[in-house]
Amino acid sequence: MRLRTFLAKDMRDALGQVRSEMGDDAVIIASEKAKGGGIMVRAAVDEPEAVERALTPDEPVTELERAIEARAPSLEDNFRGDLMKRLRGAPQTANTPAAPFSRAELLALLRGHRLPDSLAHDFAKTAEHSGLKDMTLALACALDRRMKTQPLDISKTAALLLVGPNGVGKTAIAAKIAAHARLSHRHVLLIATDVEGAGALARLEAFAGHLKIKVEIAETAEALSKLITQCREDNALAIIDTAGFDPRNPRARTAFSALAMIEGVEALGIVSALGDAEETSEIVSAIQMMGAQRLVVTQIDMARRFGALTAAACGGLGLAHVTRSPFVAGGLETLTPLSLARTLLEGAARNADQGSTQ
Repeated sequence: MRLRTFLAKDMRDALGQVRSEMGDDAVIIASEKAKGGGIMVRAAVDEPEAVERALTPDEPVTELERAIEARAPSLEDNFRGDLMKRLRGAPQTANTPAAPFSRAELLALLRGHRLPDSLAHDFAKTAEHSGLKDMTLALACALDRRMKTQPLDISKTAALLLVGPNGVGKTAIAAKIAAHARLSHRHVLLIATDVEGAGALARLEAFAGHLKIKVEIAETAEALSKLITQCREDNALAIIDTAGFDPRNPRARTAFSALAMIEGVEALGIVSALGDAEETSEIVSAIQMMGAQRLVVTQIDMARRFGALTAAACGGLGLAHVTRSPFVAGGLETLTPLSLARTLLEGAARNADQGSTQ
């Protein structure tokens, strides 16, 4: 996937730039108001061999296109017009047959994923008001109003501070990001601040050994600042693995916020899809208070219910990536409103099938 950022006066201008520079298959995956006026958009395009199919210009306009085009575009509706483009080239999978929209069924589905009632009702209401008759598309439209998909830009990031609770896989994420950076020919330094956690440093050093990159230890904010300054001078990416903590604890949050305030550091929240949805929402809000703008959701492959994933994706932070494997080769995936809608529907169907066989 190739990524680019554009500055435009409005969404129409942005779409024109994206299509001109990246082609008709490119999609806008994030947008925000730019300082000084206009908007800044982030666009992505798959490599040709990865595209499963593309609609020809003379194919009929879809129901979703008509519904979206009927609305007045606004900057607050994140990549509203481009959700249409993502859905154009994404036919239903074999596991997710087209299902008619039903508010009652959608509410039951979301509750089955242990989503809080307030959030479930909000999604169901928005999906119903979309006027879409397909369950997947209506849910995707509702999710799109709350989700912000913001993949990491490894080429421009100076330092990433990974923060989150114990056991969510921060060390594995550090290795995945490092591997991605190496594939992009970026120099990387792994920095460990957790030297007391059981096996944490050993795991990080093992990952570093496989990737043939260095690991440094920073036990103080001053030591960390010096290492980051050196990385910036060398145009290297610093990835900082921290000890697990509860971001809702004010004292702990203050301590880690001090690290996030070091020049050049971006705090990246890490949460698990295995958590309780309401607690996950609280943790995401607390991470946001630390100055983080994005997060990664891990352990999706182990989850049967996706309330925590949905709460995290719609909790106010940009969703950078999700992971479905603890292994470095598993990589980092990008989750869109459409793919999350399919995940929720397929998960509900799978849980129903498993329940009927027990």
